[in-house]
Amino acid sequence: MIHITRTISIDEGEIREEFIRASGPGGQNVNKVATAVQLRFDVTNSASLPDDVRERLIRLAGRRMTTDGVLIIEARRYRTQQRNRQDARGRLIELIRKAVKKPKPRRKTKPTLASKKRRLETKHRRSDTKRTRGAVSPSED
Repeated sequence: MIHITRTISIDEGEIREEFIRASGPGGQNVNKVATAVQLRFDVTNSASLPDDVRERLIRLAGRRMTTDGVLIIEARRYRTQQRNRQDARGRLIELIRKAVKKPKPRRKTKPTLASKKRRLETKHRRSDTKRTRGAVSPSED
């Protein structure tokens, strides 16, 4: 079990990890060992997530989400499988924790009368500046 919050835990069986070859530093080891991790988590069919969290997670995941509703996280930051595995799981947990937080509803407000006046005053000043610019007429001597 992977504990996300006090109420949400994900079963290990819901996560699939595949090890792939990573580019980057590591010398000859890069060509031989598959150290990068591709973590897959089926968000749409997960029984562990409440519906509202699932919807926010899909929105937060963006391009990392497939059309089938599977979240894919690739970790290739480190040279060992174990560190990359921990990194991928940590990023999944962090993403789900962000999805758990409910967004604060926006309260509509009106601009104050003073702010409206200030805005109009700056617009007038700017228009005066632009109006006084222009070609200089030839002076008559």
